[in-house]
Amino acid sequence: MMPSSSSSSTGNFLLSFLFALTASNCAAKNVSSSSSPRQLSVDYYAKTCPQLELLVGSVTSQQFKEAPVSGPATIRLFFHDCFVEGCDASILISTTPGSKVLAEKDAEDNQDLRAEGFQTVSKAKALVESRCPGVVSCADILAIAARDYVHLAGGPYYPVKKGRRDGKISMASRVPYNIPRANFTIDQQLKLFNSKGLALQDLVVLSGAHTFGFAHCKQFASRLYSFRGTKQPDPDMDPRLLKSLRMSCPQFGGNSDIVAPFDVTTPFLFDHAYYGNLEAKLGLLASDQALFSDPRTKPLVLQLGKDKQKFFQAFSAAMEKMGSIGVETGTGQGEKRRESNMQT
Repeated sequence: MMPSSSSSSTGNFLLSFLFALTASNCAAKNVSSSSSPRQLSVDYYAKTCPQLELLVGSVTSQQFKEAPVSGPATIRLFFHDCFVEGCDASILISTTPGSKVLAEKDAEDNQDLRAEGFQTVSKAKALVESRCPGVVSCADILAIAARDYVHLAGGPYYPVKKGRRDGKISMASRVPYNIPRANFTIDQQLKLFNSKGLALQDLVVLSGAHTFGFAHCKQFASRLYSFRGTKQPDPDMDPRLLKSLRMSCPQFGGNSDIVAPFDVTTPFLFDHAYYGNLEAKLGLLASDQALFSDPRTKPLVLQLGKDKQKFFQAFSAAMEKMGSIGVETGTGQGEKRRESNMQT
């Protein structure tokens, strides 16, 4: 889960909480998600588009200055793409007007994906096409952009292996059972991650992407008022955080656009504070806080909370692993779309 958004209410939320704390058309093969990557390499475009990373970087750096929320928005976009039929940019495809078959981006679970993520890829794709027409896939551009934003926000800069092709099929019906829910237990999260070829460590490390970005009230409201049907708030939430969140997110009514930061201490930085927050019962989503409550994941949460470099190294490796899920490579598999948001 990586809902990412922002609003004027965010600043008020942060101030109230921190005060309380201190007082106290870039779609078509159905590829198995566990298939191993073939032909992916860091220098895949060394001869055909040697300036690729600089071109994408010029877009991400400008976009990050103008709209910092582009960072978590793009990383979440990459996550949602890879977990549904592999990293093939099928999430960028638009539904054909009048079609009864909706594309991935129009699935209910993808309705709160921020426009800034799509805009980033669209702008980068247009620039790359102007210099290297018909050479670079949208899937590779999305992977590079996600890495760029991690680094721009203070995180690690890691090499991105390239050579993905774009999928030709994009179906909203494939989304629901492939995307984790905000209230998932560790068992439910592990089952899903394992189905993608990812391990327990990958689950803990990739969840660290919640070190920046925001979530809408609907993603965590049940923790505030009736956790798992108990009609009581989640006991694993700091009372001061609970009070602040209830002020922003009332049980009934309220503004559906209101958001809260995943990381209440450094919400705009890519660091390891997320893990320390879990230890302090400051996790925003139930699926986040569960990482500290479960004995299988707690030891790693404690380790990463104490060692930023360990987290950065592990995150880089986990992003490469996730970026290889179900990739389509070689001739005869997928395609290289000329636009980021082509229709199905």
